[in-house]
Amino acid sequence: MNIVELQRRLIAVARNSAPSDRVPFAFEKRIMACLSATHALDRSAFWVRALWRGAASCVAILLLLSVWSFFVPSSNGISGDLSEDFEDTVFAAVDQDYDYTW
Repeated sequence: MNIVELQRRLIAVARNSAPSDRVPFAFEKRIMACLSATHALDRSAFWVRALWRGAASCVAILLLLSVWSFFVPSSNGISGDLSEDFEDTVFAAVDQDYDYTW
């Protein structure tokens, strides 16, 4: 159906129908005043609320993972020398012998 024709028909039907007496005086103005006063589109408030929710969820995840890492025992044993473990990790690729002949 043609949109322009549909719009023309809807406007004609709306003009032919009489306004109802059931609607209180200045009802639409009161509704619009309430909507603009309480639900104003404030982008900064939207972002602040969203970022605080994100921060709260990150703190909750941090606490859960901290408790989990504290109470779960280590399966590989505790090594006493962190510098030795770091050096082994950094030089792991160098220490491996590769056979590049194909």
